[in-house]
Amino acid sequence: MAPLAEFMMDLKIDKIDLKILQTLQRNGRITNQDLAEKVCLSPSSCLQRVRRLEKGQVIQSYHARIDLSRVARHIMCIATISLKNHTQQEFKVFESLFQPISEIVECYTVSGEPDFLIRIICADMNRYLEINDQLVGSSSYQVTINSHVVMKENKAFEAIELNTLRGTPTPVTQ
Repeated sequence: MAPLAEFMMDLKIDKIDLKILQTLQRNGRITNQDLAEKVCLSPSSCLQRVRRLEKGQVIQSYHARIDLSRVARHIMCIATISLKNHTQQEFKVFESLFQPISEIVECYTVSGEPDFLIRIICADMNRYLEINDQLVGSSSYQVTINSHVVMKENKAFEAIELNTLRGTPTPVTQ
């Protein structure tokens, strides 16, 4: 077994790890000193835990959330994609089409109808149509794409309450 796979099997996540993860989800730039205080650990113990979570790929990366409207004009589209045939090869080929298109920022294979859900952020509708044509034209398979232009982002993903996923609900604060 590969070293990382062995490490992942041994990785235990306790309540302190959850507090660290919960805090880092909301503020990836927090200093180790402040994080340690928040989770009631010494700075060295806290850093050791963070590094263990990074090594185990529980913490995969750190990002800045950017207000795109302050950077450039853009549109966001949610598209559903259905493939006529549902062979494993067809899915793999079609999935490979998403990778080189940087404007496709998320892609999910979903159950039922449709087969894929993608989120596209691009400069304008002309670029979106180019991407749409690229997906349809690059595939030798019959594809149906339904597009939905996002008019307003009502709730953006910021963080998930990890305790609720582990069966320990957190009280709702207002």
